[in-house]
Amino acid sequence: MVCLSAHHRPSCRLLILFCLLHPGASDQPYPTLNTPGEEASSIQGVRGKSVDLECRTGAAPVAVLWSFAPLGSLVLRPVAVTNGVSSKVESWALALGVVSLRNSTLVIEELRESACGHFLCQTLLMSGGQVHTTYSYLTLTVLVPVSKPRVQLNDLSPVEGVSVVATCAVREGTEPLAFSWHHHTPQGPGEVLVGLSQPRLQLDPVNRTHLGWYMCSVGNAVNELKSDGAFLDVVYGPDKPVITVEPLGLSEDGIWASEKEEVTLSCLAASNPPSHYVWFRDNSQIHTGPTYIIASASRTHTGLYTCLAHNRHLDTHTQTTVQLTIYYPPEGQPSCAVLPTLEGVTLLCAWPGGFPNAQLHWEGPQGIGPSASSNVTWSYTVTGLPNGSVFTCMGQHPTLAIPIFCRVTLWEPSGSPTCWTTATVGDQFIMLSCEWPGGEPPAMLSWLDRQQQSLGDLSPSQAVYLLQAQSELAGREFTCQGSHPLKAPGSHCQLRLEVPQLTVTEPRVSVLEGEEAWLGCALQRGTPPAQLLWLGPQQQQLEGSTFGFTLHPEGTHLRLQVRDADPAHHRGTYQCVARNALGNSSQSVLLEILSKCKGCVCSRGYPAPPNVTISRLTYRRQRREVQLQWAIYGPGNLTGFLVQQRASVPSSEDGAWEVAASDIEPESRDRHLGGLDPAVLYAFRILAMNHHTAGHPSEVKTPVDPAFSAYPAVLGAAGTGAVVALATSLLVFQYAARHPHTFPCTETASITSSPDPIQESIDAPVNVTITVTATP
Repeated sequence: MVCLSAHHRPSCRLLILFCLLHPGASDQPYPTLNTPGEEASSIQGVRGKSVDLECRTGAAPVAVLWSFAPLGSLVLRPVAVTNGVSSKVESWALALGVVSLRNSTLVIEELRESACGHFLCQTLLMSGGQVHTTYSYLTLTVLVPVSKPRVQLNDLSPVEGVSVVATCAVREGTEPLAFSWHHHTPQGPGEVLVGLSQPRLQLDPVNRTHLGWYMCSVGNAVNELKSDGAFLDVVYGPDKPVITVEPLGLSEDGIWASEKEEVTLSCLAASNPPSHYVWFRDNSQIHTGPTYIIASASRTHTGLYTCLAHNRHLDTHTQTTVQLTIYYPPEGQPSCAVLPTLEGVTLLCAWPGGFPNAQLHWEGPQGIGPSASSNVTWSYTVTGLPNGSVFTCMGQHPTLAIPIFCRVTLWEPSGSPTCWTTATVGDQFIMLSCEWPGGEPPAMLSWLDRQQQSLGDLSPSQAVYLLQAQSELAGREFTCQGSHPLKAPGSHCQLRLEVPQLTVTEPRVSVLEGEEAWLGCALQRGTPPAQLLWLGPQQQQLEGSTFGFTLHPEGTHLRLQVRDADPAHHRGTYQCVARNALGNSSQSVLLEILSKCKGCVCSRGYPAPPNVTISRLTYRRQRREVQLQWAIYGPGNLTGFLVQQRASVPSSEDGAWEVAASDIEPESRDRHLGGLDPAVLYAFRILAMNHHTAGHPSEVKTPVDPAFSAYPAVLGAAGTGAVVALATSLLVFQYAARHPHTFPCTETASITSSPDPIQESIDAPVNVTITVTATP
């Protein structure tokens, strides 16, 4: 490098200074840092702020050069140089911040993290006519302020009892970091310090007191910042509801209120989210909401009031039942009651109200009992006490000339408890109901699960328990256990919850095009209430208004009538579905619609099969079976035969044709058909089939008895020993010949047309009289 003959230019002067401070700079533009024995000074700066690096120069220097080496590196790079008149800052120094020189002090504004490292200040001094060089070493540490922290919850809405972890996340900040946690509840007085020093706060297990906002504060040597609040919504409940009544009146049975006053029943169950409330009186739903108001109480409002609390988020529920009794002035006569106890019964006699109070006195089969005013209780052991024992409560009042009596007769309830189920709230719940009416005192009932564990509290006469409807309940058994002081041991009834099961009349039904088809199914068993419905081939529900279909409900049966059967619209698989609150089941029925030939053109490209005629149709096995024989005539191919039957009555509205047999080989010419009812007169016809193309039906015939059969009946015998037997048999044979309007077109055969195929002829009846004469 040449540094001569340029003294008059400032830039050249700086270059000369650089050459003096860095000898051999042309060969080594980045000299290495060789730290002398002198220890480097340390200084701290804050990112984004300003820092001054002072150079210890002593006397006024001729020149000052600042160099920089990052941490972990010994290679120095020049940053800035000055000769006291002018200065120069290297362009790369922007990586350190905004760098400038103030005399010999290196000023870095808008400090960056990359400025963290070693700084070397070299000075050129003139002393005694000689040039001296000094060195100052500085180590700069750049501190990063803490960024605003953010609270992260691993579960924003945990269920009470699980573990929850809150994490305080900080994007940046020079360590060490100090953490603190604060909690603020919606109803609390303010923030509460709940944790120190850790970036994680664990709540294990979480409970409802942990609900609220959580904030964390993070600080270091530079600053301290606080996060926004993260809300922890703890889900719990519902707890067992608490029922309060205003105005409050407590009795031995529960709660009482005066006649004609307003009664408010309030229900509260701790829950998050808040509970949904449903009120029941005895077995009937009467209200939804936390408060039920009786505007003017009357004696008819006495009963069991049940509050059901439901947490829709957790899908859990609890319930509480109270007895509400309406009291009234002492009118009429004293009232008597009896309650069961562990050892017998408790007799109650009450005549409340009035002034003064009425005096009551008990008398029983074995002597005199206690006395009291307004109401009197007598605990009585019923060991050995006969059924029908009478207890009398005598009421006396100063205004009455003679006493007034009420009596209690102890008697056992008849029979045993009765169980049934009801689906409520849109089939979301199954109500188990048990009743054992009658008896004095009333029988006490309770529901037990299959482990004989009690479900709910004991209830007199009736017991109700609600189950959430779900498929897992299918097959479960529940027992209603009843007890009565006079009846040992107690009685019970059982319920088995089942998905409905059904059966179909025929899994496969075949009809001719244009005729009507009947599809039937029946509910066999399952927990009531159950619903039957039919689904079409496209899985659409068939209603009574669906065109071409008619539903015929008959108790536990549901029949589907398909009118004017059309292969394009009606053929396919139908499903009968049975539904209840536990689930559903279904059975399929295949409806085949056989096409008819029309003139010379047959559907699906198959020509018409030959015609068929019935040659013989006779009864067998006491008219429970028939033997059918037939013959074919006319041209045409065939792949099998189809036999149809129906109940024949002398009317134009005969029963619908049903398939009696469809799996008959084309070589067969006879068939045995069974399963007949001897009391029904049947009609039969047969058709030849060519794949799915049916020929014209044969004539319609009814079966006849075989030749030489008779059915004698013995009518009686008389005193001289003469036996007279009279057998009378009346056989009515009907048949109708049905022939096609037109026969299949052929060139080699000609068939004379028959009468109208729609008309059915009936054979003339044959009367047979058999006379039997018996000789003494």
